[in-house]
Amino acid sequence: MPADRLRVEVDGRALELSNLDKVLYPAAGFTKGEVIDYYTRIAPVLLPHLRDRALTRIRFPNGVEGGSFFEKNAPAATPRWVRTETLPAPGSSKGRETIDYVVADDLPTLVWLANLAALELHTPQWRVGEHPDMMVVDLDPGAPAALKQCCQVALAMRDRLAEDGIDSYPKTSGKKGMQLCCPIAGTQSSDDVSAYAKRIAQELERAHPKVVVSKMAKNLRPGKVFIDWSQNNAAKTTVAPYSMRAQSVPSVSTPLTWDEVEAGAAGKRPASKPYTTAEVLQRVEKSGDLLAPLLDGGPELPAP
Repeated sequence: MPADRLRVEVDGRALELSNLDKVLYPAAGFTKGEVIDYYTRIAPVLLPHLRDRALTRIRFPNGVEGGSFFEKNAPAATPRWVRTETLPAPGSSKGRETIDYVVADDLPTLVWLANLAALELHTPQWRVGEHPDMMVVDLDPGAPAALKQCCQVALAMRDRLAEDGIDSYPKTSGKKGMQLCCPIAGTQSSDDVSAYAKRIAQELERAHPKVVVSKMAKNLRPGKVFIDWSQNNAAKTTVAPYSMRAQSVPSVSTPLTWDEVEAGAAGKRPASKPYTTAEVLQRVEKSGDLLAPLLDGGPELPAP
C-alpha cells in the first residue's frame, strides 16, 4: 500500500484513507486528517440531523482555495455498504430523471465522505419519502449589514413565529449569515411551508422596512437582511448543523443560544463571529446539541 494511504476499521467497516497530511485550509494549515478527525468527533450530534435525508456534498479535493464541485449522485466507487436512495431529480442541470443520493446514517459513511474532501454537507428540509419536518429561513446580510443585523432580524422573526406557536432555533451559516430552524409536523407540502415562510418574511419587511427585505433582487439588499423564505422549496438544501464551511479558517455552521443571538444583536461576541471546529467541539462538550429539539417534531403551520 502506498505510504500516503491508511487502512482503518470504523464500526466494523473497512476504509482506506488517503493523503491525511494534505492541507485543505491553507491559511490555517488545517489538513484532511484534521477534517476526518473533526467529523468523527462531531458525529454523535451531527448524524441525527443527517439521518434519512438525501445528502448534497460540496467537495474540495485540492482544498478551499483549489476549486470545488457539487455532488448529488453517489460516486462510481461508492462502497456497497453506503446507503443510497434513488429519488426524482426535477430541474436537474444534467437532464437526469433520477439521482442516486447518498444518505449518511452512520459514522463509516461520514468518515468515507470526509476522506473524499466533502467538506460541506447540505440537506433538504424533508426525510426520504416524507413531507418537510422542518422550516428553515435563511438570513443573508447585504453589506454593510452583517451578522449583527442578522441577529436583530432573527429576534424579530423568533417573536413573530412564537405568536403562531412555532419554536425557532438559531445557527450560524458558518459564513456571513444565519439560519432559523423550526420543527414542524411533517404533514404539509413544501409549497405550503414556503408560502407560510414567505408570508412571515413579507410581514417583517413591512414592519421593519429599513432592515428587512423579502425579495431576492440584489439591488434591494445593501444594508438590509434578506429573509430567504425560498429555502423551503423541495429542490433546495441548507447546510447541515455542524457541517464545515469552505472559508479561510475551518468554520462550522454552529447552533446558538438565544442569549448569544441577543448579545450578537447588541454587537457583542460571540454570535457576531464564525466558530471554528475546535470551538464547536468545545461547545458541544459543554452544552450538547442545542438543535436536538428539531428531531422531536413540531406543530402544523397555520393555514393562510
